Amino acid sequence: MSNTPNRAGQSAGKPRRSKDESALDLPTARLMLPLVRSIVSDIVTSRTALSRLVPEQERLDRHRRDLVWQERQRRYQLSEEIRTAETALTTASAELTALGVGLVDADAGEVDFPTRINGRPAAYNWKHGEDALGHWRYSGEQQRRPVPKDGDQASPTPLRFRGSP
Repeated sequence: MSNTPNRAGQSAGKPRRSKDESALDLPTARLMLPLVRSIVSDIVTSRTALSRLVPEQERLDRHRRDLVWQERQRRYQLSEEIRTAETALTTASAELTALGVGLVDADAGEVDFPTRINGRPAAYNWKHGEDALGHWRYSGEQQRRPVPKDGDQASPTPLRFRGSP
């Protein structure tokens, strides 16, 4: 006889999870969007900063023996700015991973919220600058499809979209 008490399989107050623990339903993904939007904004900002700072640092590094004091000072400052941007990028990427959201394109700020549609692995897709989460695609495909209006209802079962293969 076990000393473990009997517990209900689904305790009150906890969100219902799908069979696939990484699959998110559309209402949950939409609730996550404000946080994801903020994290993606940090990623895009860090990537933009790095794309501007790294070439400048490389140029100063190539001429490091001929630099005047102000250029040397700028070289040290760049090293610190690059380190800060890289740390911010790593932290933001880890936050997305912890949320279960996949970073598709860091430069464009594109992310996937994993789900299942018609029994197949899929994702709701959002890009930096879009107002809402309004697209989806099957895993391994590039084509973004609009989420149908009737796909907005909360459902404990995976959504079945008309017209999808």
